[in-house]
Amino acid sequence: MDHHHHHHHHSHDGHRHDHGTCVKDALARAEEVCTSRGSRLTAQRARVLELVWSSHKPRGAYAILEDLSQDGKRVAPLTVYRALDFLLEQGLIHRIESLNAFVGCADPSTQHSGQFLVCEKCGEATELVDPRIAQTINETAQAQGFQVTRQTVEVTGICPACRTS
Repeated sequence: MDHHHHHHHHSHDGHRHDHGTCVKDALARAEEVCTSRGSRLTAQRARVLELVWSSHKPRGAYAILEDLSQDGKRVAPLTVYRALDFLLEQGLIHRIESLNAFVGCADPSTQHSGQFLVCEKCGEATELVDPRIAQTINETAQAQGFQVTRQTVEVTGICPACRTS
């Protein structure tokens, strides 16, 4: 038991975590979120979500489209864009504007703005979870009479893994 626990801990260490579990958890959470809101996570939408989650690097619609075609089905680009729009609306994924790419959301149950640390070396995007950032932006914008529809905060730099390598 103790040995297993240690092993499990080790597998979540740095870049070597068990990504399969990560994806499964994300899909299970997505199902729950959609069911609780009465929206349908169709097989197609679930597959697109799975492909977004297949990497911690933000993925473009084109890459997702290519992966879907490898499933052996002809998929219209529009279908992919619609699925991505649905996933964005549900807060299951975030769009990294500067890269025009998508990344899975770690906590889809709460609506929040996407704040990301994007590594310019390996390309991984990590969600920066600090509600104060969004709040400050909203307050500052409101003070100027500006109504915020959505915010995307992207910070570019070098991630810890790349800094130590």
